[in-house]
Amino acid sequence: MTITRLRSPRPTTPVHPAAPARAGSGVPGWLVALLAVGTGLTAANLYYAQPLLASLSDVFHIDTATAGGLITLTQIGYVVGMLFLVPLGDRFEKRRLVTVLLAVTTVALLVAGTAASFPVLLIASLVSGATSVVAQILVPFAASLAPDHARGRIVGRVMSGLLTGILLSRTLSSLVSDVAGWRVVYLGSAVLMALLAVALYRALPEHAPTTGAPYHHVLRSTVRLVRTHPVLLRRGLYQAAMFGAFSAFWTTVSFVLTGPEFHYSAIGVGIFALVGAAGAAVAPLAGRWADRGLARPMSGAAFAVAALASAVAGFGRHSIVLIALAAILLDMAVQTTLILGQHTIYRLDPAARARLNSAFIAIFFAGGALGSQFGSLAYRAGGWTAVAALGAVLPVLALLYWTTEHRRARRAAH
Repeated sequence: MTITRLRSPRPTTPVHPAAPARAGSGVPGWLVALLAVGTGLTAANLYYAQPLLASLSDVFHIDTATAGGLITLTQIGYVVGMLFLVPLGDRFEKRRLVTVLLAVTTVALLVAGTAASFPVLLIASLVSGATSVVAQILVPFAASLAPDHARGRIVGRVMSGLLTGILLSRTLSSLVSDVAGWRVVYLGSAVLMALLAVALYRALPEHAPTTGAPYHHVLRSTVRLVRTHPVLLRRGLYQAAMFGAFSAFWTTVSFVLTGPEFHYSAIGVGIFALVGAAGAAVAPLAGRWADRGLARPMSGAAFAVAALASAVAGFGRHSIVLIALAAILLDMAVQTTLILGQHTIYRLDPAARARLNSAFIAIFFAGGALGSQFGSLAYRAGGWTAVAALGAVLPVLALLYWTTEHRRARRAAH
């Protein structure tokens, strides 16, 4: 892997010598911060609609399950992007690839913001979801820049930006839509994507491709990686279960908060979403756990915490305090397993990190898409209790699968 040079956003201003020390890895602090902001802004595109579902149901005269399909289709788009676009990060120069994808995202968001019908909004969301995989090109990019001893920490810091962006996106969406309407949410994000494209093009180091294979060979090699590295599939399935529970919770909680029990406004839903942002604080800790070789035990603990969080949410369906506590615990657990999983797979093949990340994220976002849809169906069929039950079952299944890993590891040791 060749990195030719590192440029500051303002070439006339030298990078402060203390910056690498702040990053703790030889990577300039400003670049780590920019990567964190970039991943957060692009990943936020997948979640702006979550607190808007109740409003969109009224605007387009659709039921809650149909409205929840907007989140599902956006996440399906993300899976498609992970499978067919992210592997290009190993095939093409990353800075140009990121810029092109962000340009397409900008156009898609403009279409979404001017959509006259729900099907148009769905198609635009599918496209913006697919191209928002820029976030998952930047994360392995950061991993490639970091030395082995600090990779977990750097990935954790970048991921904390991504996860904060996901969580704050709901609050920002609610506040903006209440003041200026839901269309401004999409149009404003389009402006942010255009500005981000310019900033990243100027700041990112030139990064040569790690393979010259034709595109179809790159795609085939991605599938081959899943077969070659069983741990890749295992970590993907772990995260699919966790992200399914996460998506079921956040897709339906807006219906609970705006319903007869709490009567929250769009702003109220957005303020509630802030509690989930507290979970982002665990990201740097998870990176340190990964660097210390604690990925397996902390993963098991995270599965247990996620199941507990869903149970708390179910028993506390009449208490906003308990639902908020559940949101914090669930977000912390999901973020922990995500960072531990990425740290694990990045060590499998340094020359194929984009493709490894592509397979990993595609697997677990498929779980997230199913979680969103099944969560909407569960809410329609059995209310919040049914959603909480679904959210508890998924991490329990992951925990049971995790016990087989532990047994195999002990047998191998003997």
